Amino acid sequence: MQFPRRQSTASQRGGMRFLLFSGGIIALTATMNQPAQALPSYARQTGQECTACHVGGFGPQLTAYGTRFKIGGYTDSNGESGHLPLSAMFVGSYTHTAKDQSEDAGPYAGANNNLVAQEVTAFLAGGLTKNLGTFVEAGYSGVDNVFALGEMDVRFASTVQLGGKDTVIGVTLNNNPSVTDPFNTLPAWRFPYASSDLAPTPAASTLLEGGLDGQVLGISAYGFWNDSVYAELGGYRSLSTSSLHSLGLAGDAGEIDGISPYWRLGYMKDNRKSAYSFGVFGLYSKLQPDRLSSEPTNNYQDIGVDASYQFLGTRRHIFTLFGSYIHEQQTLDNTFSAGDASSRDVTLQNFSLNGSYTYDQTYGITLGVINTWGDKDALLYQSDSRTGSPNSTAWILDANWTPFGKESSWGSPWANLRLGLQYTLYTEFNGASSNYDGSGRDAGDNNTLFTYVWLSL
Repeated sequence: MQFPRRQSTASQRGGMRFLLFSGGIIALTATMNQPAQALPSYARQTGQECTACHVGGFGPQLTAYGTRFKIGGYTDSNGESGHLPLSAMFVGSYTHTAKDQSEDAGPYAGANNNLVAQEVTAFLAGGLTKNLGTFVEAGYSGVDNVFALGEMDVRFASTVQLGGKDTVIGVTLNNNPSVTDPFNTLPAWRFPYASSDLAPTPAASTLLEGGLDGQVLGISAYGFWNDSVYAELGGYRSLSTSSLHSLGLAGDAGEIDGISPYWRLGYMKDNRKSAYSFGVFGLYSKLQPDRLSSEPTNNYQDIGVDASYQFLGTRRHIFTLFGSYIHEQQTLDNTFSAGDASSRDVTLQNFSLNGSYTYDQTYGITLGVINTWGDKDALLYQSDSRTGSPNSTAWILDANWTPFGKESSWGSPWANLRLGLQYTLYTEFNGASSNYDGSGRDAGDNNTLFTYVWLSL
């Protein structure tokens, strides 16, 4: 679980029965002693080792088997009863930036060299009935010193015949567009899989990149035909301010006007020793930045494409490649009317690509690049960029060691441990490579060394 440090950027500044129904589901899961990657509760339920579902024994990278397990509603089982759908996770981290930040990195951290218990998380994760399964996370952030609800994905799924082919049909209640995605190319689950909550990050991002994370509730219907074609269609509504506060969250995205539709179409081919996928997706949202219904809205239309490839072989040498591209069209009626944007119409784009190698499900290395670019706007980005540009480019290298997480490992399937070392290098940050903020800070000053200990039980 990541407790995202959601930044209020310029691009992220009815339904009573829907909220009552959704709130009832949350209350139901809360009463089930729940309180949020590779979860040992799933391994205990299926009788499979974590490496059956995840590359390298830790998530969120899914194998084709893991993709089918998620689509099937987290309910696949070894047939034995008595499995408790409970897991826990701990992430401890150390963050060092090339130059001290101008302010403390967090409310309980200094300007640099921060050692922190980044998160302690509990999960309700597994099959509750033959057709109903969950992934619900909640826990404590040592960065912000808060308890909060994390990602939630509650599914009902069943298999029917369609055109003479097995077809999984299902419905999911969740709180983040793309958290339902089974291919791990979209923002909720894409690389980097662990990252610092205390390092500087670029100000501009598309709405789909966590802009609504945890601040909404949505219901999606989906289908998976012939073990290959995946389709999903859903809609999201904002949680009330009081609900967000009770869940330990901040509502900095504003409020959705009406319903925000989300759609996904993908194709997967499982060749056993290899697998690949490709697809398209989209999100449309009309947001009231100040939650005032009398104000005009800011409209966001995100459309993207994605693809992935995995070579699994005998699981001794594993290679993966994941990529996605998002194009966002913003119509900023609210921001423009307030005099905070030079233009009503702005575009923002994001490209993410990463490749990894894993040896013996134990040693892994991943190299990735995340590039964001878009139209210049001196007013829209003035607080973050002296150039009025949203452009940023980060290169990320992550090396990790997973001593516990395989069937033959000590404590399997209860003990799962990953140790990681990650370095992020910025060639451009908030529109420039040097003096991007007008105060002499360069992109390279935000280069970050991040080490982490990731334990899952």
